[in-house]
Amino acid sequence: MDKDMNGGKEKILNDYLNELQSIYTSKRPKSKKLFKRIKQFLPGGDTRAVTFFKPFPAFIESAQGPRLIDVDGNIFVDFINNFSSLIHGHANPEIIQAASDQLRRGTVYGAPSESLLELAEIICKRVPSVERIRFCNSGTEATLGAIRAARAFTRRQWIAKAEGGYHGSHDSVEISVVPKLSHVGSIHHPKSLREDESISKGLAKEVVVLPFNNSELSADIIQKNRSRLAAVIVEPVMHAAGVIPALPEYLECIREVTAKYNILLIFDEVITFRLSEGGAQKIFKIKPDLTCFGKIIGGGFPVGAFGGKRDIMELFSPEFGDSITHTGTFNGNAITMAAGVAAMRMLTPTVIKRINFFGDRLRKGVMELFAEFNISVQVTGMGSLFQIHFSNEEVFDYRSAARSNNQLRPLLHLGLINEGIFIGKRGCGNISTCITEGEINSFFDAVRKCLFFLKPCLEEVAPELLKGTGY
Repeated sequence: MDKDMNGGKEKILNDYLNELQSIYTSKRPKSKKLFKRIKQFLPGGDTRAVTFFKPFPAFIESAQGPRLIDVDGNIFVDFINNFSSLIHGHANPEIIQAASDQLRRGTVYGAPSESLLELAEIICKRVPSVERIRFCNSGTEATLGAIRAARAFTRRQWIAKAEGGYHGSHDSVEISVVPKLSHVGSIHHPKSLREDESISKGLAKEVVVLPFNNSELSADIIQKNRSRLAAVIVEPVMHAAGVIPALPEYLECIREVTAKYNILLIFDEVITFRLSEGGAQKIFKIKPDLTCFGKIIGGGFPVGAFGGKRDIMELFSPEFGDSITHTGTFNGNAITMAAGVAAMRMLTPTVIKRINFFGDRLRKGVMELFAEFNISVQVTGMGSLFQIHFSNEEVFDYRSAARSNNQLRPLLHLGLINEGIFIGKRGCGNISTCITEGEINSFFDAVRKCLFFLKPCLEEVAPELLKGTGY
């Protein structure tokens, strides 16, 4: 009986999804043809997992400000902004000018440029905990460099990370990022689970997993592993897990216990640096030992950086014979540095306050819309970051987020795309500085249309979400 019931719900979900996919496909014949061609060369037609969704992703022809135009002429308001890297939207004139001016002078020299100095100075002045900094080409490289620094400085090998925390795509951090709830173990002792078979089994033994936002249990786990831990790495807002802000007391606890046992605290601010002029650490009033940057500091070009206390970062100084070797053909390249300087100069406290205001308004407005339809929802986030969860329980860590009805995500995602709103496939998004009141209202209008369409589906497949408003 239960099997038949679940089968019936699955059919209803598929029927709604097929209808949305049919609408989507009918408007994108060129994208469909391009996707068929690209699959001959790229596995699954994909080179970046987070951007893929069924039936196929739209191929983009151009973008300007807050809008994307695909090859079929469909226009979207962009609320994902290349997953938060384009804080000033697409083709910002000042950034384009800075990059173009540099392009005429050369792209990369194999030597430092003045813009490298300028961007380093801007970041170090904005973030007091960063006394010295090094540049790389992605957030992944940034966390990799910070972890290497921590291991060299402490002469210990293990690290600890929060369950559900994403810190890039290198082996040391591809542990318990999206683990199955049936495998995670007790909240008192979360298991260290490899993301897939490509990750070394031995590495999982060197990564301790902490329950996010649980101060007592996390402190206990750190204390028990103190003699082996080089660092604890944490996002002040866990993005991939569900855009879940840390509790202030949680970060305070982690800072206290790591300092007590001479374990380095690494803040992954690749995404959260947008929250204030000094990043999330300024808001939370926490001073980490090392900080990782990426995304917005490159003005839309590939970038990463890590920095922190002088004595830790001096381990990389080539002025000393036994320094850590850290190199990369495009580290600190002139194009990225010039674009990054322009982007950071435009990101003033006033501008940040404005996008944070729009973020607050969007989260509140979405909650109100779902409440009108008597549908339970949680909208997590902080400042200009947000994510929508189909859940009637508070989302405060990976496990509570994973208990959301994630089968409904593709319906909302594709529904919003069909209405001209571009967000992440798991319901996440962010606000760029070129978003206005008009684009926020367009977002609300699209959500309302989606809910009219989805409400009958929810009544059949997720009636538990209709028992309360969640607001």
